[in-house]
Amino acid sequence: MFRIGQSSDIHPLAEGRKLILGGVEIEHTKGLLGHSDADALTHAVAESILGALALGDLGSHFPDSDPRYKGACSLDLLSCVYEKMRAEGYRIGNVDALVMIERPKMAPHIEQMRGNLARCLHCGIDQISVKATRGEGLGFVGREEGVLAQSIVLLVKGEE
Repeated sequence: MFRIGQSSDIHPLAEGRKLILGGVEIEHTKGLLGHSDADALTHAVAESILGALALGDLGSHFPDSDPRYKGACSLDLLSCVYEKMRAEGYRIGNVDALVMIERPKMAPHIEQMRGNLARCLHCGIDQISVKATRGEGLGFVGREEGVLAQSIVLLVKGEE
């Protein structure tokens, strides 16, 4: 049995914050604003898994009103989602994710992002795709006001 989930996550860029995507801290003049570390890529992946399982959205499991999640590492949240997925009897088939950010360039960081996500999801790096694109000066991404990440996941029932 297979299940497919999809999600998007948006966070504004702000001065004085760290830019963390896929668990990688990237040097930049701005970072993502949010209750946790605001890792939009990891949030989109986690929520796509929750969606595939029909378990609601990320905020219902890790509410921004809960002080336990203030500044939380999103890779830790993804590990919790992985445990929920395993409890339902599923494993990762594959993840296909996209980060939309004007700058900095993501290419130097993609392999580390893939590795971080694969470790949290206990799967091969070849099952994780992370791509990036720019806004080409258009919209909130192009104006460097925020970041949008999207993820699609295929879950497979049972052991490999």
